[in-house]
Amino acid sequence: MPDRCATYPIPLGGNVLNPKLRRPIVGLAVGILVGSGLVATSPATAAPAVGDASFAPSALASKLDDQLGTRDAGTYLDSSGKLVVNVTDAATAAEVTKAGATPRYVSRSGATLAAADASLKTNLKTPGTAFAVDPVSNQVVVSVDESVTGAKLAAVKATVAKLGDNARIETVSGTISTRISGGDAIYAGGGRCSLGFNVRNSSGVNYFLTAGHCTNIGATWTNGSTTLGTRAGTSFPGNDYGIVRYTNTTITKSGAVGSQDITSAGTPAVGATVYRRGSTTGIHSGRVTALNSTVNYAEGSVSGLIRTTVCAEPGDSGGSLYSGTTALGLTSGGSGNCSSGGVTYFQPVVEPLSVYGVSVF
Repeated sequence: MPDRCATYPIPLGGNVLNPKLRRPIVGLAVGILVGSGLVATSPATAAPAVGDASFAPSALASKLDDQLGTRDAGTYLDSSGKLVVNVTDAATAAEVTKAGATPRYVSRSGATLAAADASLKTNLKTPGTAFAVDPVSNQVVVSVDESVTGAKLAAVKATVAKLGDNARIETVSGTISTRISGGDAIYAGGGRCSLGFNVRNSSGVNYFLTAGHCTNIGATWTNGSTTLGTRAGTSFPGNDYGIVRYTNTTITKSGAVGSQDITSAGTPAVGATVYRRGSTTGIHSGRVTALNSTVNYAEGSVSGLIRTTVCAEPGDSGGSLYSGTTALGLTSGGSGNCSSGGVTYFQPVVEPLSVYGVSVF
């Protein structure tokens, strides 16, 4: 079976499906595959749970990003956990202050950075590269892995140079890729992934989400010995999520990630601390470094991903990204490992929840 999950376990998404749903459980889905090395969790709703104070700054960041559009040039949490909003004019700064956040004047506007990002989406398709707006440096950062050398590297540098100081290049160790590997978790077509979140629709039908590069490899999913369900949808590349409908009625479907209950779904702010759970490496934490990242995998480009410093390895693909009771994303891919560290990208869970009409529980 070819290695297709990002430098992290399993293809984009979560443990077994990738429609950006929610929580994972290392080992096997809690209640679903306990003992198999998967993570099972339940889908979350679109808003953070009441009382989940730790997610409040991220919720405010999402609200202001929607409210201000390109009038802000990115948001992030500073070292004290306060929300900072990049602005270029006094009127927007006043609006930010009124909302309870801290305005920060920068030289490049949201519109300028959006134009640079759009240019790269059109002109940069080289496998082994990724890019996103970095609100802290107020630039678009283009990541280049070790596989991009010689003429390919020269071409990437030329493309980025056309954007002037609106963008810069950084190198990352290893290779940026999606991965599927053997092991005990959820299986299909000879590959192994991790279950992301257990979800259900308004009629009470149960499903689970995982990465789309996982659901692309097979229709029937098992825990290694027992059939769990059948693929009901998949999207990769472009996106990286998939959904599987449970056909097994005897397995308990838990809505938690390990002992952590999940009650809602949302989008984290840059700078927020997040947690990932996968069938290969268990639970690891890190920070969000960018939103709306575009990654050029060998299989094609995926946009809209969450970039983090959380580590991952093959087989973790599709696993849950979460913070407190809030489901955030599905493991897509990246570079590095959990020994030396690395960069991991996640499919936001709110998208598949909306596309498939399901929710965490």
